[in-house]
Amino acid sequence: MPVLHLSGFRKFQLLVAALMLSASLNGQHLKLWYNKPAVKWTDALPIGNGRLGAMIFAGPAQDRIQFNEETLWTGEPRTYSREGASAYLPKIRQLLFEGKQDEAEKLAAEKFMGTMSGEGNKEAWFREMRAMKGLSANPATISYDDSKWKDMPVPVSEGWEAAGWQGLDGAVWLRTTFELPEKWTGRNLIIDLGKIRDQDFTYVNGELIGSMDDAGAGRKYTIKASNVRKGKNYIAVQVLNYYDKGGLVGYKDVSRKLLVYPEGEAESTGIPLNGNWKYLVQNDEPPAVPRFQADYQPFGDVVLAFQGHEKTENYKRELDLQNAVARTTYKINGTTFTREYFASQPNQVIVIHIKADKPRSVSFEAALSSPHKNSAVQKIDDHTLALSLKVRNGALRGESYLRVVSLKGKVSVTGDKVNVSGADQVTLYLSAGTNYRRYNDVSGDPAAVCKNALTSVAAKDYESIKDAHIKEYQKYFNTFSVGFGPDLKTDVSTDKRLEEFASSADPAFAALYIQYGRYLLISSSRPGTRPANLQGIWNDLLTPPWGSKYTTNINLEMNYWPSEILNLSPMAGPLFDMIDELRETGSTTARMHYNAPGWVLHHNTDLWRGTAPINASNHGIWVSGAAWLCHHLWEHYVFTQDKEFLKNRAYPVMRDAALFFNTFLIRDPKTGWLISTPSNSPEQGGLVAGPAMDHQIIRDLFKNCIEAASILQTDKSFADTLQRKYKDIAPNQVGKYGQLQEWLEDEDDTTNKHRHVSHLWAVYPGNEINWETSSVLMKAARQSLIYRGDAATGWSLGWKINLWSRFREGDHAFNLVKMLISPAEKGGAGSYTNLFDAHPPFQIDGNFGGAAGIAEMLLQSQNGVIDLLPALPSALPDGEIKGICARGGFELNFSWKSGRLQYAEIISKAGNDCSVRYGDKNVNFKTTKGGKYRLNGALVKF
Repeated sequence: MPVLHLSGFRKFQLLVAALMLSASLNGQHLKLWYNKPAVKWTDALPIGNGRLGAMIFAGPAQDRIQFNEETLWTGEPRTYSREGASAYLPKIRQLLFEGKQDEAEKLAAEKFMGTMSGEGNKEAWFREMRAMKGLSANPATISYDDSKWKDMPVPVSEGWEAAGWQGLDGAVWLRTTFELPEKWTGRNLIIDLGKIRDQDFTYVNGELIGSMDDAGAGRKYTIKASNVRKGKNYIAVQVLNYYDKGGLVGYKDVSRKLLVYPEGEAESTGIPLNGNWKYLVQNDEPPAVPRFQADYQPFGDVVLAFQGHEKTENYKRELDLQNAVARTTYKINGTTFTREYFASQPNQVIVIHIKADKPRSVSFEAALSSPHKNSAVQKIDDHTLALSLKVRNGALRGESYLRVVSLKGKVSVTGDKVNVSGADQVTLYLSAGTNYRRYNDVSGDPAAVCKNALTSVAAKDYESIKDAHIKEYQKYFNTFSVGFGPDLKTDVSTDKRLEEFASSADPAFAALYIQYGRYLLISSSRPGTRPANLQGIWNDLLTPPWGSKYTTNINLEMNYWPSEILNLSPMAGPLFDMIDELRETGSTTARMHYNAPGWVLHHNTDLWRGTAPINASNHGIWVSGAAWLCHHLWEHYVFTQDKEFLKNRAYPVMRDAALFFNTFLIRDPKTGWLISTPSNSPEQGGLVAGPAMDHQIIRDLFKNCIEAASILQTDKSFADTLQRKYKDIAPNQVGKYGQLQEWLEDEDDTTNKHRHVSHLWAVYPGNEINWETSSVLMKAARQSLIYRGDAATGWSLGWKINLWSRFREGDHAFNLVKMLISPAEKGGAGSYTNLFDAHPPFQIDGNFGGAAGIAEMLLQSQNGVIDLLPALPSALPDGEIKGICARGGFELNFSWKSGRLQYAEIISKAGNDCSVRYGDKNVNFKTTKGGKYRLNGALVKF
């Protein structure tokens, strides 16, 4: 291309224009804010320091701070792998080759899945509950006196735990009545109670009319006419629930009522049974249920009660992403009250600071509690409470200390509460710890963790603790900034902006969403902590969705998609630490299940680093988790060019994963290709031979190992072996519908709208399929995504945004951004009021996938080229970004206006050759380490 020579004045003009645009974008509104307190958990605002997390409700009269500690899980150290499973591997493969999928899955379910945790004596407990143990009379009878029972709304669509009855597993009785219409006299009736979790014994007027042990089945029982009374009729249901969502949950369609109606007539003639039923807990200590893996647990709650604060003026709550501080302000009778909350990493405490602008105005009561049944609160001293707990059916114990420090006023501890009266300012310090030390070591001292944290703040004032927190946080957060034009809606609350985003122009809200994703990653994955799980570090349920574990067939990996491109490399450290531990446990699984060297990881893991296949054999036997995690190790090297990391950390782990597949891959008897089997294409299609996703990930692993060995000048023989096998792995194929095949056979269904798009892994996050080297496959992958459709769960939208960005179709990608940033309360995927991603329910991966996806529209760096604005949507015509990272060891600042690049500054962190593309323009130049290179919109240096 011809070289453009710019005059000094023209260079000056360009520089001034860039600086003016930068000035207009500085001071971006980096706050989530609301003019009303949180009601639901997904309204509350999250804070975290990687180890401790909290959700801030910010009610004026009653403020709830629900908190977590990252290592509080169910379960205990144990071996998850099944000794002798490998003996059944040849037979399972044979059955799959013969097309006998059902038989293969049955054999795998019986002989190949991982081991489960111990089981309690279910039969004995069941007999006792049916014999009415613990009751003075039979609640099924008409004459039973339930006047002292409490009320529960029925149905509870998400289970009674989600409705406020934490830990209510066990045997629970529920009772209600209905009045018989005279015209129904002498007729059989139908009672429809919807679904009940898990087993019910349903009585009417003392007679057992039905029982089922099936959480997924609706209950419709016949009440014989001889059992129906004139006037009032009594319904009693004994529910036996061992864990998870219990109770009368009704129907997924919450508009459907529980009913009683005459047999043979329409349901519309019935009497609704929805409403408050009486309930009594017969026994809340059911026997332990065998589990493949453990669940992440909530720790406790701090509740602050302020008398006389019910009616307020000028209420506002906010989360400042710039400082990682939540704040609540309001006015009562001319006095302004302010509360600040943050999770300090330097001091390992959650801090709550309360002040008023008039002296002696701060008075409240603070209570410390936990949803765990085995918990207790005690006084430590006149300023401190301690909460002790033990997880049910697990090895972990926890301690939490709450210390209250006041400026003036009086502080006293009575029972399980701290009372404060007449203070100017009050600071609460909340610490928490468990006895967890490592996945195979629970010898820690949780009380010592708390004491050390409180000691660290003892001689410091609030402002110095806050300053240290902000300084530590900002060293990560301030590495990156983004703006999409001036923020014109700073006066609109976040919940309103969420409602309006999809239908109005609000590009600044997309920039805020990116920064919120970065905030969440910093808050849930600091160096030295455990990695972010399905819910980051925030969870309020004893039985959270999917255990709030680490799902490794997309969700865990998606959590870390922003880490490199959005300049948060240190946040990936916890993931790498986990990979090191999984390598240890995964080597046992490789040996026991596959008689193979190296290490393997299936589709889920937990705090105890389980790597064996879990759940059902039709989706639990998926072998590519380790290889996918190795992709993150390689990406970290490619972005940072850190050869010491590659040599000492990444390559040994990658090599061991490749060792496994070197043994695991076998010849397909029909094609002669090397294939992966048994496995599946997550999480559909059942157990198969040769899913495309496996082969894409394995090729990626082999290719990266080969390149790493070359860079490090090591393992040439092993690299040569991988190179030979690489060429024989079953290739990507285009099917009869023009689609990229998901399986070895051409069996794709164009009407399939499944949330997983696994066979597009090679487009993103991989790069085997791209426009430059494999355009035919790229077109087929695009066709597959069109067939799959746009509608999806929250995290799936995040993946699709990245895919459409790789297809360089920014407007299509941004349409999915609008779907992701839309109110989940209206039904389906989107975002909750606090911008948490909705699967639904809450999963944090969509936040991270969405943030990475918007970045992918603005910069891509695969194939050795830095591609500027490759998928810029028309909705983002103006913008500036600073600190975005590219592969090859580069950091960039650039801006655009009216959809056209204005300038780009490239900082070379490794001194590599640089290739930059913008539209049809391309420039190549050499760099020196630490050098800065400025290009104008025509990619000419200035």
